[in-house]
Amino acid sequence: MSVERALWEHDATGLAGLVRSGEISPQELVDAAIARAEATRPDINAIAEPLYEAARTRAKTIDRNLPLAGVPFALKDLGIAMKGVPTYGGSRIPAFVADFDSVMTERHLAAGLVPIATSTSPEHGLRLMTESTAFGITRNPWNTAHTSGGSSGGAAALVAAGVVPVAHASDGGGSIRVPSACTGLVGLKTSRGRVPLSPLVTESWHGMVVGHAVSRSVRDSALLLDLTHGPDPLSPYAAPLPKGTFAAAAVRDPGKLKLAVYRKSPLGLPISAETLAALDTATALARQGGHTIEEIDLPYIDRDFIADFARTVAAAVAGTMRGEVLRVGRSISGDIERATRVMSRFGEILSAGEIYASLQRLHATSRRLIAETAHFDAVLMPIIAHPPLACGAMDPKGAEAFLEEMLDRLRLARLLKFKPLFGQLMDKSLWFTHWPAIQNVSGQPSIALPVYVTDAGLPLGIQAAGRPGDEETLLALAAQMEKISGWLTRRAPLQMPV
Repeated sequence: MSVERALWEHDATGLAGLVRSGEISPQELVDAAIARAEATRPDINAIAEPLYEAARTRAKTIDRNLPLAGVPFALKDLGIAMKGVPTYGGSRIPAFVADFDSVMTERHLAAGLVPIATSTSPEHGLRLMTESTAFGITRNPWNTAHTSGGSSGGAAALVAAGVVPVAHASDGGGSIRVPSACTGLVGLKTSRGRVPLSPLVTESWHGMVVGHAVSRSVRDSALLLDLTHGPDPLSPYAAPLPKGTFAAAAVRDPGKLKLAVYRKSPLGLPISAETLAALDTATALARQGGHTIEEIDLPYIDRDFIADFARTVAAAVAGTMRGEVLRVGRSISGDIERATRVMSRFGEILSAGEIYASLQRLHATSRRLIAETAHFDAVLMPIIAHPPLACGAMDPKGAEAFLEEMLDRLRLARLLKFKPLFGQLMDKSLWFTHWPAIQNVSGQPSIALPVYVTDAGLPLGIQAAGRPGDEETLLALAAQMEKISGWLTRRAPLQMPV
Protein backbone atom coordinates (compact mmCIF):
# COMPACT_ATOMS: atom_id res chain seq x y z
CA MET A 1 0.00 0.00 0.00
CA SER A 2 1.29 3.47 -0.86
CA VAL A 3 1.88 5.98 1.93
CA GLU A 4 -0.74 8.22 0.31
CA ARG A 5 -3.31 5.43 0.41
CA ALA A 6 -2.41 4.60 4.01
CA LEU A 7 -2.96 8.24 4.98
CA TRP A 8 -6.40 8.08 3.35
CA GLU A 9 -7.51 4.74 4.79
CA HIS A 10 -6.08 4.69 8.33
CA ASP A 11 -6.95 6.68 11.41
CA ALA A 12 -4.26 8.22 13.63
CA THR A 13 -3.97 5.11 15.81
CA GLY A 14 -3.48 2.94 12.73
CA LEU A 15 -0.90 5.26 11.20
CA ALA A 16 1.08 5.37 14.44
CA GLY A 17 1.11 1.58 14.41
CA LEU A 18 2.58 1.58 10.89
CA VAL A 19 5.26 4.02 12.01
CA ARG A 20 6.05 1.98 15.11
CA SER A 21 6.42 -1.22 13.05
CA GLY A 22 8.68 0.49 10.55
CA GLU A 23 6.32 0.01 7.59
CA ILE A 24 6.17 3.80 7.12
CA SER A 25 8.63 6.42 8.28
CA PRO A 26 7.50 9.66 9.92
CA GLN A 27 9.14 11.59 7.08
CA GLU A 28 7.16 9.66 4.45
CA LEU A 29 3.93 10.19 6.32
CA VAL A 30 4.50 13.93 6.79
CA ASP A 31 5.51 14.35 3.15
CA ALA A 32 2.35 12.54 2.05
CA ALA A 33 0.21 14.78 4.26
CA ILE A 34 1.87 17.92 2.90
CA ALA A 35 1.36 16.72 -0.67
CA ARG A 36 -2.32 16.03 0.01
CA ALA A 37 -2.68 19.40 1.78
CA GLU A 38 -1.41 21.17 -1.32
CA ALA A 39 -3.47 19.01 -3.69
CA THR A 40 -6.73 19.72 -1.85
CA ARG A 41 -5.98 23.30 -0.79
CA PRO A 42 -7.60 24.98 -3.83
CA ASP A 43 -10.77 22.93 -3.30
CA ILE A 44 -11.31 23.28 0.44
CA ASN A 45 -9.20 26.32 1.47
CA ALA A 46 -8.69 25.05 5.02
CA ILE A 47 -5.11 26.14 5.83
CA ALA A 48 -4.32 29.41 7.59
CA GLU A 49 -0.55 28.95 8.02
CA PRO A 50 1.50 26.13 6.45
CA LEU A 51 4.14 24.67 8.79
CA TYR A 52 5.68 22.35 6.24
CA GLU A 53 9.40 22.82 6.79
CA ALA A 54 9.09 22.73 10.57
CA ALA A 55 7.05 19.54 10.22
CA ARG A 56 9.65 17.91 7.99
CA THR A 57 12.38 18.82 10.46
CA ARG A 58 10.40 17.42 13.39
CA ALA A 59 9.61 14.20 11.53
CA LYS A 60 13.33 13.44 11.16
CA THR A 61 13.91 13.16 14.90
CA ILE A 62 10.61 11.80 16.17
CA ASP A 63 10.71 8.89 18.62
CA ARG A 64 8.83 6.10 16.85
CA ASN A 65 7.71 4.61 20.17
CA LEU A 66 5.55 7.62 21.10
CA PRO A 67 1.80 6.87 21.11
CA LEU A 68 1.07 8.95 17.97
CA ALA A 69 4.58 9.09 16.52
CA GLY A 70 4.81 10.86 13.18
CA VAL A 71 1.06 11.35 12.76
CA PRO A 72 0.31 14.55 10.78
CA PHE A 73 -1.81 17.02 12.71
CA ALA A 74 -3.28 20.51 12.43
CA LEU A 75 -3.71 23.20 15.08
CA LYS A 76 -6.69 25.51 14.92
CA ASP A 77 -5.89 29.15 14.17
CA LEU A 78 -7.64 30.16 17.38
CA GLY A 79 -7.40 29.43 21.10
CA ILE A 80 -4.05 27.62 21.13
CA ALA A 81 -0.41 28.72 20.86
CA MET A 82 2.70 27.21 19.37
CA LYS A 83 6.00 29.00 19.80
CA GLY A 84 6.88 31.10 16.75
CA VAL A 85 3.67 30.29 14.85
CA PRO A 86 1.40 33.23 13.89
CA THR A 87 -2.14 33.02 15.21
CA TYR A 88 -4.60 35.14 13.24
CA GLY A 89 -7.88 34.06 14.79
CA GLY A 90 -9.38 34.28 11.32
CA SER A 91 -8.86 38.04 11.40
CA ARG A 92 -6.99 40.82 9.62
CA ILE A 93 -5.79 42.09 13.00
CA PRO A 94 -1.99 41.68 13.12
CA ALA A 95 -1.20 38.10 14.12
CA PHE A 96 -0.22 37.10 17.63
CA VAL A 97 3.08 35.21 17.65
CA ALA A 98 3.61 33.36 20.92
CA ASP A 99 6.99 32.81 22.53
CA PHE A 100 5.59 29.76 24.32
CA ASP A 101 3.59 26.60 23.67
CA SER A 102 0.14 26.09 25.15
CA VAL A 103 -0.03 23.19 27.59
CA MET A 104 -2.23 21.43 25.04
CA THR A 105 0.43 21.95 22.33
CA GLU A 106 3.12 20.59 24.64
CA ARG A 107 1.01 17.49 25.15
CA HIS A 108 0.32 17.12 21.40
CA LEU A 109 4.05 17.24 20.69
CA ALA A 110 4.88 14.89 23.55
CA ALA A 111 2.44 12.37 22.03
CA GLY A 112 4.43 12.43 18.77
CA LEU A 113 1.99 14.44 16.65
CA VAL A 114 3.53 16.56 13.88
CA PRO A 115 1.65 19.81 13.14
CA ILE A 116 1.80 20.50 9.39
CA ALA A 117 -0.47 23.58 9.38
CA THR A 118 -2.88 25.75 11.29
CA SER A 119 -6.51 25.37 10.21
CA THR A 120 -8.91 28.12 9.26
CA SER A 121 -11.53 29.61 11.57
CA PRO A 122 -14.12 32.35 11.14
CA GLU A 123 -13.05 35.57 12.80
CA HIS A 124 -12.64 34.90 16.54
CA GLY A 125 -14.81 31.80 16.19
CA LEU A 126 -18.02 33.82 16.04
CA ARG A 127 -19.77 32.00 13.20
CA LEU A 128 -20.74 28.39 12.71
CA MET A 129 -19.62 28.57 9.07
CA THR A 130 -15.90 29.03 8.36
CA GLU A 131 -15.93 32.08 6.13
CA SER A 132 -13.81 35.17 6.76
CA THR A 133 -12.61 38.29 5.02
CA ALA A 134 -9.05 37.36 5.96
CA PHE A 135 -9.01 33.81 4.57
CA GLY A 136 -12.09 33.39 2.40
CA ILE A 137 -14.47 30.42 2.37
CA THR A 138 -13.52 27.01 3.73
CA ARG A 139 -15.44 24.31 1.87
CA ASN A 140 -16.80 20.86 2.65
CA PRO A 141 -14.86 17.96 1.09
CA TRP A 142 -18.13 16.08 0.61
CA ASN A 143 -19.43 18.85 -1.64
CA THR A 144 -17.34 21.99 -2.06
CA ALA A 145 -20.43 24.10 -2.71
CA HIS A 146 -21.37 23.56 0.94
CA THR A 147 -19.97 24.64 4.30
CA SER A 148 -17.76 22.51 6.52
CA GLY A 149 -19.32 24.27 9.51
CA GLY A 150 -17.57 26.36 12.11
CA SER A 151 -15.77 27.51 13.94
CA SER A 152 -13.43 24.51 13.64
CA GLY A 153 -14.39 24.20 9.99
CA GLY A 154 -10.83 24.20 8.73
CA ALA A 155 -9.89 21.38 11.09
CA ALA A 156 -12.90 19.32 9.99
CA ALA A 157 -12.23 19.94 6.30
CA LEU A 158 -8.61 18.80 6.63
CA VAL A 159 -9.62 15.58 8.40
CA ALA A 160 -12.53 14.84 6.06
CA ALA A 161 -10.30 15.46 3.02
CA GLY A 162 -7.71 12.97 4.27
CA VAL A 163 -4.96 15.53 4.85
CA VAL A 164 -4.63 14.63 8.53
CA PRO A 165 -6.48 11.90 10.46
CA VAL A 166 -7.16 14.06 13.51
CA ALA A 167 -6.96 17.81 14.20
CA HIS A 168 -7.12 20.15 17.15
CA ALA A 169 -10.45 21.93 17.56
CA SER A 170 -12.26 24.02 20.16
CA ASP A 171 -15.91 24.49 21.09
CA GLY A 172 -17.59 27.50 22.72
CA GLY A 173 -21.06 27.12 21.19
CA GLY A 174 -20.83 24.03 19.01
CA SER A 175 -17.55 24.69 17.22
CA ILE A 176 -16.35 21.07 17.43
CA ARG A 177 -19.74 19.42 16.99
CA VAL A 178 -21.17 21.53 14.15
CA PRO A 179 -18.19 20.94 11.80
CA SER A 180 -18.22 17.26 12.72
CA ALA A 181 -21.92 17.06 11.90
CA CYS A 182 -21.27 18.74 8.55
CA THR A 183 -18.30 16.58 7.48
CA GLY A 184 -19.03 13.11 8.81
CA LEU A 185 -16.59 13.11 11.71
CA VAL A 186 -16.46 12.25 15.39
CA GLY A 187 -16.24 15.42 17.49
CA LEU A 188 -16.02 15.26 21.27
CA LYS A 189 -16.83 18.42 23.20
CA THR A 190 -15.14 17.64 26.51
CA SER A 191 -16.27 18.41 30.04
CA ARG A 192 -15.39 21.84 31.38
CA GLY A 193 -11.89 21.71 32.86
CA ARG A 194 -10.94 18.42 31.17
CA VAL A 195 -8.16 19.90 28.99
CA PRO A 196 -6.33 23.09 30.08
CA LEU A 197 -6.30 26.18 27.86
CA SER A 198 -3.38 27.70 29.79
CA PRO A 199 -1.15 29.61 29.67
CA LEU A 200 -2.81 31.39 26.73
CA VAL A 201 -5.95 31.94 28.81
CA THR A 202 -7.26 30.71 32.15
CA GLU A 203 -10.73 30.26 30.72
CA SER A 204 -12.60 31.63 27.69
CA TRP A 205 -16.18 32.87 27.31
CA HIS A 206 -16.86 32.51 31.05
CA GLY A 207 -15.65 28.88 30.97
CA MET A 208 -17.85 27.86 28.04
CA VAL A 209 -14.95 27.17 25.63
CA VAL A 210 -13.20 23.79 25.71
CA GLY A 211 -10.48 22.31 23.54
CA HIS A 212 -10.04 18.86 22.05
CA ALA A 213 -10.26 17.52 18.48
CA VAL A 214 -12.18 16.31 15.45
CA SER A 215 -11.31 12.82 14.25
CA ARG A 216 -12.31 10.01 11.92
CA SER A 217 -12.62 7.42 14.67
CA VAL A 218 -13.84 7.19 18.22
CA ARG A 219 -10.64 5.48 19.32
CA ASP A 220 -8.53 8.39 18.06
CA SER A 221 -10.60 10.87 20.05
CA ALA A 222 -10.26 8.69 23.15
CA LEU A 223 -6.51 8.14 22.80
CA LEU A 224 -5.83 11.82 22.19
CA LEU A 225 -7.88 12.71 25.26
CA ASP A 226 -5.78 10.30 27.34
CA LEU A 227 -2.69 12.16 26.12
CA THR A 228 -3.94 15.70 26.71
CA HIS A 229 -6.33 15.74 29.68
CA GLY A 230 -5.55 16.75 33.24
CA PRO A 231 -4.86 20.04 34.99
CA ASP A 232 -1.64 21.98 35.04
CA PRO A 233 -0.59 24.37 37.84
CA LEU A 234 -2.35 27.30 36.13
CA SER A 235 -5.70 25.54 35.69
CA PRO A 236 -8.44 27.21 37.75
CA TYR A 237 -10.43 23.97 38.01
CA ALA A 238 -10.39 20.45 36.63
CA ALA A 239 -12.93 17.86 35.51
CA PRO A 240 -13.21 14.71 37.65
CA LEU A 241 -10.59 12.08 36.90
CA PRO A 242 -11.83 9.19 34.73
CA LYS A 243 -12.24 5.77 36.32
CA GLY A 244 -9.83 4.25 33.78
CA THR A 245 -8.41 5.37 30.46
CA PHE A 246 -10.53 6.88 27.75
CA ALA A 247 -8.95 4.46 25.26
CA ALA A 248 -10.15 1.54 27.37
CA ALA A 249 -13.64 3.02 27.47
CA ALA A 250 -13.69 3.17 23.66
CA VAL A 251 -13.20 -0.60 23.36
CA ARG A 252 -15.40 -1.84 26.18
CA ASP A 253 -19.00 -3.01 25.96
CA PRO A 254 -21.09 -0.10 27.26
CA GLY A 255 -23.62 -2.48 28.78
CA LYS A 256 -27.31 -1.68 28.68
CA LEU A 257 -27.67 2.09 28.87
CA LYS A 258 -30.66 4.27 29.60
CA LEU A 259 -30.84 6.95 26.91
CA ALA A 260 -33.12 9.91 26.33
CA VAL A 261 -34.04 11.64 23.08
CA TYR A 262 -34.71 15.39 22.92
CA ARG A 263 -35.97 16.50 19.52
CA LYS A 264 -37.44 19.97 20.04
CA SER A 265 -35.89 23.31 19.08
CA PRO A 266 -35.07 25.53 22.09
CA LEU A 267 -35.88 28.51 19.86
CA GLY A 268 -39.08 27.04 18.43
CA LEU A 269 -37.58 27.26 14.94
CA PRO A 270 -38.07 24.77 12.09
CA ILE A 271 -36.13 21.49 12.08
CA SER A 272 -35.57 19.80 8.72
CA ALA A 273 -36.90 16.33 7.96
CA GLU A 274 -33.29 15.24 7.31
CA THR A 275 -32.23 16.25 10.82
CA LEU A 276 -35.09 14.30 12.36
CA ALA A 277 -34.22 11.32 10.13
CA ALA A 278 -30.63 11.50 11.39
CA LEU A 279 -31.88 11.52 14.98
CA ASP A 280 -34.11 8.52 14.23
CA THR A 281 -31.12 6.72 12.71
CA ALA A 282 -29.10 7.33 15.89
CA THR A 283 -32.01 6.08 18.00
CA ALA A 284 -32.29 2.94 15.89
CA LEU A 285 -28.55 2.26 16.27
CA ALA A 286 -28.85 2.70 20.02
CA ARG A 287 -31.74 0.23 20.15
CA GLN A 288 -29.64 -2.22 18.12
CA GLY A 289 -27.01 -1.88 20.82
CA GLY A 290 -29.57 -2.99 23.41
CA HIS A 291 -30.22 0.36 25.05
CA THR A 292 -33.55 1.72 26.27
CA ILE A 293 -34.84 4.98 24.81
CA GLU A 294 -37.16 7.54 26.38
CA GLU A 295 -38.45 10.68 24.67
CA ILE A 296 -38.10 13.75 26.92
CA ASP A 297 -38.82 17.46 26.90
CA LEU A 298 -36.63 20.20 28.38
CA PRO A 299 -39.09 23.12 28.57
CA TYR A 300 -36.69 25.32 30.52
CA ILE A 301 -34.14 25.19 27.68
CA ASP A 302 -35.90 27.95 25.80
CA ARG A 303 -35.49 31.28 24.07
CA ASP A 304 -34.58 33.04 27.32
CA PHE A 305 -31.81 30.51 27.93
CA ILE A 306 -30.34 31.05 24.45
CA ALA A 307 -30.73 34.83 24.83
CA ASP A 308 -28.73 34.77 28.07
CA PHE A 309 -26.05 32.71 26.32
CA ALA A 310 -25.91 35.24 23.47
CA ARG A 311 -25.56 38.14 25.91
CA THR A 312 -22.68 36.55 27.78
CA VAL A 313 -20.87 35.73 24.53
CA ALA A 314 -21.32 39.29 23.32
CA ALA A 315 -19.80 40.58 26.55
CA ALA A 316 -16.85 38.19 26.11
CA VAL A 317 -16.33 39.41 22.55
CA ALA A 318 -16.36 43.03 23.70
CA GLY A 319 -13.72 42.23 26.30
CA THR A 320 -11.62 40.34 23.76
CA MET A 321 -11.69 43.28 21.35
CA ARG A 322 -10.54 45.59 24.15
CA GLY A 323 -7.64 43.22 24.74
CA GLU A 324 -6.75 43.22 21.04
CA VAL A 325 -6.67 47.03 20.98
CA LEU A 326 -4.19 46.97 23.87
CA ARG A 327 -2.10 44.27 22.18
CA VAL A 328 -1.69 46.05 18.84
CA GLY A 329 -1.64 49.54 20.34
CA ARG A 330 -4.19 51.13 18.04
CA SER A 331 -7.81 51.01 16.89
CA ILE A 332 -8.81 47.77 15.20
CA SER A 333 -12.20 48.88 13.89
CA GLY A 334 -10.89 48.84 10.32
CA ASP A 335 -9.40 45.36 10.72
CA ILE A 336 -12.35 43.43 12.08
CA GLU A 337 -15.41 42.25 10.21
CA ARG A 338 -18.77 43.89 10.59
CA ALA A 339 -20.06 40.86 12.49
CA THR A 340 -17.32 41.12 15.11
CA ARG A 341 -17.65 44.89 15.37
CA VAL A 342 -21.40 44.72 15.87
CA MET A 343 -21.18 41.85 18.37
CA SER A 344 -18.62 43.84 20.33
CA ARG A 345 -20.86 46.91 20.33
CA PHE A 346 -23.73 44.78 21.54
CA GLY A 347 -21.55 43.54 24.40
CA GLU A 348 -20.52 47.06 25.32
CA ILE A 349 -24.16 48.20 25.62
CA LEU A 350 -24.98 45.51 28.17
CA SER A 351 -24.26 46.44 31.78
CA ALA A 352 -22.09 44.39 34.11
CA GLY A 353 -25.18 43.72 36.21
CA GLU A 354 -27.08 42.36 33.23
CA ILE A 355 -24.24 40.01 32.34
CA TYR A 356 -23.93 38.78 35.93
CA ALA A 357 -27.68 38.16 36.10
CA SER A 358 -27.56 36.29 32.76
CA LEU A 359 -24.76 34.06 34.03
CA GLN A 360 -26.62 33.31 37.25
CA ARG A 361 -29.76 32.34 35.30
CA LEU A 362 -27.67 30.11 33.01
CA HIS A 363 -26.05 28.40 35.98
CA ALA A 364 -29.41 27.84 37.66
CA THR A 365 -30.86 26.27 34.52
CA SER A 366 -27.74 24.12 34.14
CA ARG A 367 -28.14 22.78 37.67
CA ARG A 368 -31.73 21.86 36.91
CA LEU A 369 -30.77 20.22 33.60
CA ILE A 370 -27.98 18.17 35.15
CA ALA A 371 -30.15 17.07 38.08
CA GLU A 372 -33.21 16.15 36.01
CA THR A 373 -31.26 14.17 33.38
CA ALA A 374 -28.83 12.48 35.79
CA HIS A 375 -30.68 9.16 35.61
CA PHE A 376 -29.93 8.95 31.86
CA ASP A 377 -26.55 7.75 30.64
CA ALA A 378 -26.79 10.10 27.66
CA VAL A 379 -29.28 12.33 25.86
CA LEU A 380 -29.45 12.16 22.07
CA MET A 381 -30.31 15.42 20.32
CA PRO A 382 -29.62 17.25 17.05
CA ILE A 383 -26.63 19.48 16.35
CA ILE A 384 -27.71 21.27 13.17
CA ALA A 385 -31.30 21.94 12.21
CA HIS A 386 -30.61 21.59 8.48
CA PRO A 387 -28.12 19.74 6.28
CA PRO A 388 -24.81 21.58 5.67
CA LEU A 389 -25.71 24.90 4.10
CA ALA A 390 -24.46 26.23 0.80
CA CYS A 391 -21.38 28.40 1.18
CA GLY A 392 -22.46 31.99 1.75
CA ALA A 393 -26.00 30.97 2.74
CA MET A 394 -25.64 32.59 6.16
CA ASP A 395 -24.17 35.79 4.76
CA PRO A 396 -24.04 37.93 7.90
CA LYS A 397 -25.22 41.10 6.19
CA GLY A 398 -28.88 40.50 6.98
CA ALA A 399 -28.59 39.81 10.70
CA GLU A 400 -25.74 42.23 11.31
CA ALA A 401 -27.29 45.07 9.34
CA PHE A 402 -30.42 44.53 11.39
CA LEU A 403 -28.50 44.74 14.67
CA GLU A 404 -26.32 47.61 13.55
CA GLU A 405 -29.37 49.66 12.64
CA MET A 406 -30.91 48.81 16.00
CA LEU A 407 -27.72 49.80 17.85
CA ASP A 408 -27.53 53.08 15.96
CA ARG A 409 -31.05 53.86 17.08
CA LEU A 410 -30.48 52.78 20.65
CA ARG A 411 -27.12 54.49 21.13
CA LEU A 412 -26.51 53.75 24.81
CA ALA A 413 -30.07 52.73 25.62
CA ARG A 414 -30.68 49.47 27.41
CA LEU A 415 -31.06 46.68 24.87
CA LEU A 416 -33.24 44.49 27.07
CA LYS A 417 -36.13 46.92 26.57
CA PHE A 418 -36.16 45.74 22.96
CA LYS A 419 -36.61 42.00 23.46
CA PRO A 420 -38.76 41.50 20.33
CA LEU A 421 -35.93 42.90 18.19
CA PHE A 422 -33.38 40.78 20.02
CA GLY A 423 -35.50 37.71 19.40
CA GLN A 424 -35.56 38.44 15.68
CA LEU A 425 -31.77 38.74 15.70
CA MET A 426 -31.40 35.34 17.40
CA ASP A 427 -33.67 33.74 14.82
CA LYS A 428 -31.54 35.13 11.99
CA SER A 429 -28.17 34.17 13.45
CA LEU A 430 -29.07 30.81 15.07
CA TRP A 431 -31.39 29.41 12.39
CA PHE A 432 -28.80 26.79 11.39
CA THR A 433 -28.18 25.33 14.85
CA HIS A 434 -30.21 25.52 18.06
CA TRP A 435 -28.73 22.96 20.49
CA PRO A 436 -24.93 22.92 21.00
CA ALA A 437 -24.76 25.91 23.35
CA ILE A 438 -26.65 23.89 25.97
CA GLN A 439 -23.59 21.81 26.87
CA ASN A 440 -21.21 24.78 26.66
CA VAL A 441 -23.30 26.43 29.35
CA SER A 442 -23.75 23.32 31.51
CA GLY A 443 -20.16 22.11 31.10
CA GLN A 444 -21.32 18.62 30.13
CA PRO A 445 -19.46 16.50 27.58
CA SER A 446 -21.14 15.81 24.25
CA ILE A 447 -20.00 13.80 21.25
CA ALA A 448 -20.95 14.32 17.61
CA LEU A 449 -21.82 11.05 15.89
CA PRO A 450 -21.68 10.77 12.06
CA VAL A 451 -24.75 8.57 11.82
CA TYR A 452 -26.38 9.84 8.61
CA VAL A 453 -25.79 10.95 5.04
CA THR A 454 -28.60 12.75 3.20
CA ASP A 455 -29.95 11.73 -0.20
CA ALA A 456 -27.92 14.64 -1.59
CA GLY A 457 -24.74 13.02 -0.24
CA LEU A 458 -24.10 15.39 2.68
CA PRO A 459 -23.26 14.18 6.20
CA LEU A 460 -25.62 15.13 9.01
CA GLY A 461 -24.47 14.12 12.48
CA ILE A 462 -26.27 14.20 15.81
CA GLN A 463 -24.91 14.39 19.36
CA ALA A 464 -25.03 12.40 22.58
CA ALA A 465 -24.67 14.55 25.71
CA GLY A 466 -23.50 12.93 28.93
CA ARG A 467 -23.20 13.55 32.64
CA PRO A 468 -20.55 16.08 33.73
CA GLY A 469 -17.14 14.42 33.70
CA ASP A 470 -18.41 11.20 32.08
CA GLU A 471 -16.74 11.08 28.68
CA GLU A 472 -16.11 7.37 29.25
CA THR A 473 -19.75 6.37 28.83
CA LEU A 474 -20.08 8.57 25.73
CA LEU A 475 -16.98 7.03 24.16
CA ALA A 476 -18.17 3.47 24.88
CA LEU A 477 -21.58 4.23 23.36
CA ALA A 478 -20.08 6.03 20.35
CA ALA A 479 -17.64 3.18 19.65
CA GLN A 480 -20.47 0.66 19.76
CA MET A 481 -22.56 2.75 17.35
CA GLU A 482 -19.52 3.19 15.09
CA LYS A 483 -19.10 -0.59 14.92
CA ILE A 484 -22.79 -1.29 14.26
CA SER A 485 -23.15 1.42 11.61
CA GLY A 486 -19.86 0.98 9.76
CA TRP A 487 -19.46 4.76 9.44
CA LEU A 488 -15.68 4.48 9.95
CA THR A 489 -15.21 3.37 6.34
CA ARG A 490 -16.99 6.41 4.87
CA ARG A 491 -14.80 8.94 3.08
CA ALA A 492 -15.57 12.24 1.42
CA PRO A 493 -15.49 11.88 -2.39
CA LEU A 494 -12.71 14.45 -2.87
CA GLN A 495 -9.76 13.40 -5.04
CA MET A 496 -9.43 9.93 -3.57
CA PRO A 497 -5.86 8.61 -3.83
CA VAL A 498 -5.33 5.65 -6.15
